[in-house]
Amino acid sequence: MQLQGNNFTLRNWQLTDAPSLQRNADNPNVCRYLLDRFPSPYTIEAAEGWVQMWQGQDPMVNFAIVSNDEVIGGIGLDLRQDVYVKSPLIGYWLAEPYWGKGIMHQAIKLVADHAFTNLDMICILAYVLSPNTASMRVLEKAGFTERGIIPQSVIKNGEVWDEHLYVVNK
Repeated sequence: MQLQGNNFTLRNWQLTDAPSLQRNADNPNVCRYLLDRFPSPYTIEAAEGWVQMWQGQDPMVNFAIVSNDEVIGGIGLDLRQDVYVKSPLIGYWLAEPYWGKGIMHQAIKLVADHAFTNLDMICILAYVLSPNTASMRVLEKAGFTERGIIPQSVIKNGEVWDEHLYVVNK
């Protein structure tokens, strides 16, 4: 399965993606506002492990963002259980040279449309750390609405930040 954007493709991870994944993800500016589970430094072993983990995924929920046969980012849905089974979380990152080029809001819209059309989801949530205003703008451009702020709820690099909740409904 592939989803096509302007100047990029969302597709399944391939074993050959590890070198460009490692090269583009290994940047402190990329991981600055991501969860700590995103490795930093981003080693080739981490890249290979990530790519292997997503081989044969069914349903398809995690995509490589590819331009000119190079992984320039990633986007995926975190499927949840119990009462949240129809409301996944979305997460994403993009290599710094591609920031501000309109890629990420398109990728978010493509994945949201995929989730609503093919996975029967009812809403998609995104949590954004308070300093990450660029991600807030991207979500809004993709049709998400801010629904609340959870004050002083996360710790990143020793700093306590608020978390902003964004939602888009089917």
